[in-house]
Amino acid sequence: MASITTTNLIKEYPGGVRGVDDLTVQINDGEFFALLGPSGCGKTTLLRTIAGLERSTGGTISIGDRDVTELDPGSRHVAMVFQDYALFPHMSVEENIAYPLKIQRVNKDSRLAKAAEVAKALTLDGLLKRRPGQLSGGQQQRVALGRAVASNPEVFLFDEPLSNLDARLRLDARTFLKRLQQELGVTTVFVTHDQAEALALADRIAIMRAGRIQQIGSPREVFHRPANIFVASFIGSVPMNLMQARVEGENVIVGLDSVPLPTSARGLALGGQDVTWGARPEYLSLHSEEHPNAIRGTVTVLENLGASVLVSLAVGSQLLQVVVDEGLEPEPGTLGWVTVDPRRTLLFDSEGTRIDSLADAAELTLTGTTSAW
Repeated sequence: MASITTTNLIKEYPGGVRGVDDLTVQINDGEFFALLGPSGCGKTTLLRTIAGLERSTGGTISIGDRDVTELDPGSRHVAMVFQDYALFPHMSVEENIAYPLKIQRVNKDSRLAKAAEVAKALTLDGLLKRRPGQLSGGQQQRVALGRAVASNPEVFLFDEPLSNLDARLRLDARTFLKRLQQELGVTTVFVTHDQAEALALADRIAIMRAGRIQQIGSPREVFHRPANIFVASFIGSVPMNLMQARVEGENVIVGLDSVPLPTSARGLALGGQDVTWGARPEYLSLHSEEHPNAIRGTVTVLENLGASVLVSLAVGSQLLQVVVDEGLEPEPGTLGWVTVDPRRTLLFDSEGTRIDSLADAAELTLTGTTSAW
């Protein structure tokens, strides 16, 4: 097993477009590391550059104590699983799994024994003589994983390997993939645009935008303490509420009624400064009657999430969303009052960078946060 280090890594395409822009990152030995971001942010380019499928324009790549920047893919001791699995359609499951060993000139008996061992671990032992076209999507994915495992790599590189599976199968595959990585202990880099996958699987997540990393942290860190507005709005099954606000004295003023939130802004922003106020819908409380220090809005849309309901309220020209328990949702067109736990609140400056958590400024409490409709 091995760590991965990129130092000032650049991948530039003709016309000066940078898929990876001066990127330095350390991926620890045995870590499950996710690259997360929207389409076109450079995450797959970074993965392919680590693999050697793309040549870097500048900077260095190290795997363990080896500088692999100029090495060809076969010399980097990595195994890559592609989005479309890239199985050989004319080969059996057994032959597909054993193929990396054939390239390594392992004798036939040894590589077939290894293929049988890996297939059994992946519950593919009854399918060894089938071809990929005779398999389901989940089975094809396991064959691709088996081929990667059989090569005994120092690093796994996964390029959105779950994206072609249906929703239920994706959940099962996600659990299987996490367990497999923990058992093998192989350093793993996992590319995805699905933040739920990244939060569920990764030890650490790097959120990318335009070839650069916006934040690296544990799932808990990037969820609760996003470095900037981009990360705040990208992470979470329901995006964070972000509303324009201003600081007056030690109060944060937000909403159509200029509600002073029950918190202290001391040391976080200068008086009179325009800021962006952020709070996740899961940490807000909705009330059917007027409430002190509450943001008033008109209920516009209800979205059923199963055991809960996402309620959208219009607050002037801004939108505020709250998650409430099933059965407690209001009627569209009614007024609602939203209160917030200041310990779950963030402020961002005019550049979009997090100023700090309000909870770090003072001990803060709210009263009467039980919702009743």
